[in-house]
Amino acid sequence: MKLLVTGGAGFIGSSYVRNRLESRPTDRVVVLDKLTYAGNPANLEGLPEDRLEFVEGDICDREAVAGLVADCDAVVNFAAESHVDRSIAEPDAFIQTDVFGTFVLLEAARDAGVRHLQISTDEVYGSIAEGSFTESSPLDPSSPYSASKAGGDLLVSAFRHTWGVDSLIVRASNNYGPRQHPEKLIPLVILNALHEDAIPLYGDGRQVRNWLFVEDFCRAIDLVLEDGEAGKVYNVGGPDELPNIDVVSRILELTGRDDSLIRRVEDRLGHDPRYSLASERVEALGWKAQVGFAEGIERTVEWYRQNPGWWGPLRSGEYREYYERQYGRKLG
Repeated sequence: MKLLVTGGAGFIGSSYVRNRLESRPTDRVVVLDKLTYAGNPANLEGLPEDRLEFVEGDICDREAVAGLVADCDAVVNFAAESHVDRSIAEPDAFIQTDVFGTFVLLEAARDAGVRHLQISTDEVYGSIAEGSFTESSPLDPSSPYSASKAGGDLLVSAFRHTWGVDSLIVRASNNYGPRQHPEKLIPLVILNALHEDAIPLYGDGRQVRNWLFVEDFCRAIDLVLEDGEAGKVYNVGGPDELPNIDVVSRILELTGRDDSLIRRVEDRLGHDPRYSLASERVEALGWKAQVGFAEGIERTVEWYRQNPGWWGPLRSGEYREYYERQYGRKLG
C-alpha cells in the first residue's frame, strides 16, 4: 500500500510511520505535516528514503490535500492540535485544524474513493467515575481540544452516512513513549527530573489516566486500517490506570530524584477526573496491549536519558516561553 499519513512528524504519527515501514517492507508512506512546534523532522530520521516521502503542508490546503490523497490507497489522519492547556489559552487553531482540516481530508477521500482512518481520543467522551467508555457511549467533551476532536469525529460519521465514505475512527487513551513533546506530562516530568527542575503538578494529582504505550497503539491502528469495518469506532485503551501523582512518583524513582521536586499548581480549568476505555472491539480483531506501564515507563525514561540531542533543542525557544506562561516559573 501507499499511505498518506498526516501529522506524521508528530509523536504518535512518526511512531506509526516507523512501525508501518518496519512491519510492511513493501509499503510506501507519504507524510504531510505542517511542522508546527509539535512536528519534528528528527522524528523521521533513519527511515528508508526510498519508501518515505515528506511533504511540508497544511491539511486545510484543499488543493494540496486533494492531489496527495488521489495518489494514495488510504489516509491515516494524525494531524491535530492536541494539547488541552493550549486549547484553553488559544482555541482558534484547534477548531481550524481538528475540524476544518478533517473536513478537507474527508472531501478528498470521498472524491478519490480511498479509506480514511481518523485518529481520535478518549477525551471526546468526557470523564467517567466508574467503569469504562465503550464505542456507543455518548460524546461529552470538556475542553476546546476534546470538543474540536469530537467535531472532527462527527464529520467522519456524517461523510460515511451521507456519501458512503470508507471511514473509521480510532480513539486512544493517553499515549506515552519516546519522542513525545515535553509539554505533555510524562516527558515534562522526565526532563525536569533529569535537570532537577521543579515539577508542576495540577491540583491534588489524583486525576486518573489509562496509559497506553505508543507502540501498542500503532499496532492497533494497523489492525483497524486493514481489518476494521467501515463506519465503526474502535476504542484502544491501555492496560494500566494510574493517577498522575503515581506516574510522577515513579518517574522520580527512575531518575534518582524524590518528591521534594513536586510543586502543586492551580488545577487546570475543567480538568477531567478520570478517563477509561473498554477495548473489546479492537481486541476482537486480534489486538492486545503487550507493554504494561511498569515496562513502558522504564523504556521511556531510558530513551530520554540517552537522547539529549533530540530533546535539547525543544527545551529552548517556544517551549521555554510557553512553560513560563503556563506554570509561572522558569526552567532551570
